[in-house]
Amino acid sequence: MGRFPFIARIRALPPLLLDVALAVVVLVAQSVPFLYETRRLSDEPWTVAHYLPVLASALPLVARRRYPFTVLVLTLLAAGAYSLNDPDNPSQPIWYGMLVAVYTVAERSSWRRGIAATAIVIGGSPLVVGSVPTFVRGMVTWIAAYAIGRAVAVHRASAAALQERAVRLEREREIEAERAAERERARIARDMHDILAHAVSIMVVQAEAGPLAVRANPERAEAAFDAIGSAGREAMAQLRRMLGLLKEAEGSRDPQPTLDRIPELVGQVGRSGPRVALTVTGTPAGLPADAEVAAYRIVQESLTNIVKHARATTAEVRLEWKDDALVIDITDDGTGPAPADRPREPALSGGDGLIGIRERATACGGTASFGPDPGAHGFRVSVRLPLSPPAGTSVRLQPAQLAEVTR
Repeated sequence: MGRFPFIARIRALPPLLLDVALAVVVLVAQSVPFLYETRRLSDEPWTVAHYLPVLASALPLVARRRYPFTVLVLTLLAAGAYSLNDPDNPSQPIWYGMLVAVYTVAERSSWRRGIAATAIVIGGSPLVVGSVPTFVRGMVTWIAAYAIGRAVAVHRASAAALQERAVRLEREREIEAERAAERERARIARDMHDILAHAVSIMVVQAEAGPLAVRANPERAEAAFDAIGSAGREAMAQLRRMLGLLKEAEGSRDPQPTLDRIPELVGQVGRSGPRVALTVTGTPAGLPADAEVAAYRIVQESLTNIVKHARATTAEVRLEWKDDALVIDITDDGTGPAPADRPREPALSGGDGLIGIRERATACGGTASFGPDPGAHGFRVSVRLPLSPPAGTSVRLQPAQLAEVTR
């Protein structure tokens, strides 16, 4: 279709306009015998009785899409009327209108109706043709018109089925992505509930005992207030990890990684997989603790996808510090499992790795995008994390504090 744009423009025209143009073309083609008086064996002049059937066999084509079977019958009757009016005249037009009508019935009706229509035409053809050779030629052309119409109908139905399947698969992917996001949010909600229930319970008990301990045992009161502060700090740190959608292995209790461990991560991947380059530009600034953890996990997830799915030889991790945000770009030169003429659709680590990248960035008030790299062959993950906490965050822990709390 791209090689013949004029065909697309013609098909974009209104169907009625196309059918009117087709009827005019058929009428002109069927009128050719009237232009060659010398080929007519009879001395009788052309009359209205000759012209009207030719006209009547072309005009119904305007309604061929809506009434295909009726149009076929009308064109057959018009051709028969022409022959009955002048049975001895061998100079007859080629009934293109009937061919178009047979094609339309085959293309727009069921195969049973198409066969019935072709049988009607062949059965009524003795009224139209004047000799056996002409009858045989007509039968061959009518069957060919039917076959072409059926082929077009089958092709159209197949294309529609493929399009419907593609739409259904795309919708299923969207639904699965939504379900994955919902499952992740539900998991975070449960974790947040557990964190808050544990920490707040400790804080309430210690706070209620604090006033009594101040009078009876100052040292115990001091320990109670320390416990309140410790529980609050731990709850805040864990809440930030939940909001960052940090997906740790079951039972892991290691301190959360931060930006200073990205070079180590890049080195580990480079030793066992593609060559990975790390580029840092701009002046590093303070980043919220949850954003630091999210940045590390985003780089980790992206490099994991590259190693598992990209078939890449080189990759680049670029950290660009701006005045108000940290921009992370991870690119590779992989070919992926898809053909070269089709953009690679990345596989998801754990089933929803790219969804997790977007959710991590969103939880920190940032944005994430991913897809084929428009500037090169490969895949790009681009994330922007703000330097200030998302709106509504009142407490900001530094990376050192976060590491201390989780030890």
